[in-house]
Amino acid sequence: MSPLILMIMVLTLGLGTITTLMSDHWLLAWMGLEINTLAIIPLMIKQHHPRAVEATTKYFLIQAAAAATLLFASTMNAWLTGVWEISQSTHPLPLTMITMALSLKLGLAPMHSWLPDVMQGLDLNVGLILATWQKLAPFSLLYQINNGTLMTLLGLMSVILGGWGGLNQTQLRKILAYSSIAHLGWMFLVMQMYPSLSLMTLFIYIIMTFSLFNTFMVNKATNINSLSTSWTKAPILTAISPLLLLSLGGLPPLTGFSPKWMILQELTKQNLSATATTAALSALLSLYFYLRLSYSTALTIAPNTSTNTLSWRLMNKNMLLPTTTSITMTLLLLPLLPLILAFTL
Repeated sequence: MSPLILMIMVLTLGLGTITTLMSDHWLLAWMGLEINTLAIIPLMIKQHHPRAVEATTKYFLIQAAAAATLLFASTMNAWLTGVWEISQSTHPLPLTMITMALSLKLGLAPMHSWLPDVMQGLDLNVGLILATWQKLAPFSLLYQINNGTLMTLLGLMSVILGGWGGLNQTQLRKILAYSSIAHLGWMFLVMQMYPSLSLMTLFIYIIMTFSLFNTFMVNKATNINSLSTSWTKAPILTAISPLLLLSLGGLPPLTGFSPKWMILQELTKQNLSATATTAALSALLSLYFYLRLSYSTALTIAPNTSTNTLSWRLMNKNMLLPTTTSITMTLLLLPLLPLILAFTL
């Protein structure tokens, strides 16, 4: 793909997301989502590999079905209520259809099974966009509508299935897809009770995922076995990687601990102790496959024997400043999170 076409696609991707973020009319929001989908498809298929073609086709069909359902539901809402404003979606039937359509776009359980397959067929760069940037536009629409019980139920199912589905995976992109499903579940658990906390959780998730994807890109790692030889390529980054994984798992004193702790605290305040307990136990499932990755990354280095061929330790020419910044925030942002949450109120 030529640099000019790549720049046009990236700018169009940003335009689609910003259009949806700034809209208060369902038709304009739908147009932004469509622009977003059409802009990422050439980026997904640029490899010209059968697996990439399969992933792109699946993604297009899923997004088209979700967009058609969203347009139908918003038209039904306008017919029943007489308004097209996003904040005026009050009728239960179109509201439920809109919530399910946007959940399908995001990959929330139980409409999540397409996300690991699509992520596995993509390059790590495009997978990073799919796991972070593509979530902003549907998330902003769900942030504006009020469907508390259904969102809490979808969030709880996503936390459970996101942790359960990643247990037997060996491909890093599939593991990161299930991690995305589980983290989205945490955001949805608290979205209607404490929207600012949900927004902060999304912000922290994007920082942590950006750090981990960049780490895998530097190491050119695509499965768990390839992590065992990553110390030959970037020794310092390999030493830090377990901390990134444990931060995603939500262990203190790392950054990822604070959003989960605050969400559990808010659920308990709302007399949802059973939901909080289930979510906390499901987080242990996610922690298990993060620990598997940590073991393969840091505890299999020399003098232990490895089944993989060792790589040459060559000079890394990637841009390390964004990676360094995001890693620092992933590990050390915990004391500043209450201040960030206060600014989002």
